[in-house]
Amino acid sequence: MLPMLHGLADGEVHQLRDFYDRLADQFNLTDEERSEVLPSGQQRVVVNRIAWARTYLKKAGLLESVKRGHIRITDAGSRLLATNPESIDQKLLEQYESFREFAHAKPNDSISQEDGELGTPEEIIEAAYKKHRHEIQGELLDTLKNTDPFFFEKVVITLLREMGYGGATGRGLTTPRSSDGGIDGIIYEDKLGLDKVVVQAKRWEGTVGRQVIQAFVGSMDYHRSRKGVVLTTGCYSKEAIEYIDRIEGKTVVLVDGNQLTALMIDHGVGVTRSKRYELSDISQDFFNEDDG
Repeated sequence: MLPMLHGLADGEVHQLRDFYDRLADQFNLTDEERSEVLPSGQQRVVVNRIAWARTYLKKAGLLESVKRGHIRITDAGSRLLATNPESIDQKLLEQYESFREFAHAKPNDSISQEDGELGTPEEIIEAAYKKHRHEIQGELLDTLKNTDPFFFEKVVITLLREMGYGGATGRGLTTPRSSDGGIDGIIYEDKLGLDKVVVQAKRWEGTVGRQVIQAFVGSMDYHRSRKGVVLTTGCYSKEAIEYIDRIEGKTVVLVDGNQLTALMIDHGVGVTRSKRYELSDISQDFFNEDDG
């Protein structure tokens, strides 16, 4: 992490990929080490570690994503370098509140570890899985927020196809930017295309309010649709959620950033499977002798 931050010390915007060879050279990695891949075979180890270094520094507020794949040091990062740290590790990053929130955040249903008890091996694996998934969801959400709005619309349509919408042929499309009538995409719920679902994709940082949802519901009439879904990288106001509950004759589903990234992971959109673990139990049937 320290060499990466030093590489950003000029305050300019740099591409993340510029650090792949730069840091590999700095650490004197051999050709074999540079080409080593994760167990999934989908990504090089050095690229994976640099990506996580970027994530940790970003969560601590020491660098920022300017746009997709482009990073820049922050004022906090420059102040840290001015102290000439010997290294940057998780202990040092713990001094930043934003990093502490990231590192110690747990999903609501995560396993509690009371009185120093770590639990069974199965519970430990489950807790580690949930923590890893939580971190990946956060990184995925940051990536989505930095994508082109039209690309984000295509991501949403791809996700809905993977979820089974569009029938056997996966019928779905994004609408032209200039004439979407408030609708970003259309996908069919059944194989024959008899039931149309209209889609709006909001690549927003903050809260989507009632007015936006109300305008979307009005646009549904233009497309003669009774069903719609709004997906955002942000969240929805209480008024927007209450409005959806009161409308008649139409069904609208609101998907916020956390739900969106969870669905993307569940359906393999924008992510790759890196490793799979299988747990085994003793087969009692195998070891029970047949007395007959």
